[in-house]
Formats: sequence, structure tokens, C-alpha cells
Amino acid sequence: MAARITAVAVDSTDPAALAQWWADVLGYEVQDTDDDGVVTIGPPGQEAKGPQPVLDFVPVPDPTPGKLRLHLDLNATDRSQAEELDRLLALGATPVDVGQGPLTDEMTWHVLADPEGNEFCLLASTVAPLRG
Repeated sequence: MAARITAVAVDSTDPAALAQWWADVLGYEVQDTDDDGVVTIGPPGQEAKGPQPVLDFVPVPDPTPGKLRLHLDLNATDRSQAEELDRLLALGATPVDVGQGPLTDEMTWHVLADPEGNEFCLLASTVAPLRG
């Protein structure tokens, strides 16, 4: 037996806005907003505890200080890395320098931040989209 990730919790000063931003990035939809202000997004039509983890945006009064110990890695599903980078930047992602250096044959990912400064990486390879 093994455990499975069903949700990733993200602290946010504006859960509704950040959840919508990530929904736009991932092609997800808002699935729930609970009484405590937690906004859950996930793949369209996926039942709770489905095959893909959902993202829970949890309200906090202040942003998390310092470098995050966990980040998301994204891969484009239907376009090149450069095209996906352009799309993410147009949605409001910003490049982040964490000392990674320029793109090379060995360093093939872009480090970006969402509108609240949460870092994530855009990897070079493309992956097949999940089919529902």
C-alpha cells in the first residue's frame, strides 16, 4: 500500500484571485469555496479525490516570508516551452532569479512566480494532457 497526494495547500492573502489565476494556468475550474474561505480548484469534471491532485488556496493574513520549501513543476501539454512561457507571462507570471543561471543544455527550466510570489518551474519537455 502507498499514500497518494490528493491536494496541495497553498497559503494565500487572496484565495479567490490566486485560485482563479492558477485555474487559468492549468485549465482547472473552481470546485468549491468553503465557509473558511478555502478555494479548491481541480480538473474539470473530476470527482473529489480523483486521479489528479487539487489545489486548495487557504486564506492567511500575510504572505509566507522567505524561500518556499515546496514548488510546482509545470510542463506544457500542447505547445513548446517558449510558447507556454509567453502564455504564463501574459497571464501575469514573473521571472524569478534563484541563482539558476541562464538556460543551457543542463539547466532547461524557467523559474517563475505567480501573482503572490509563489515560485514554480516551467520544464522543457511537453507531456500528454490527461484525458477525463
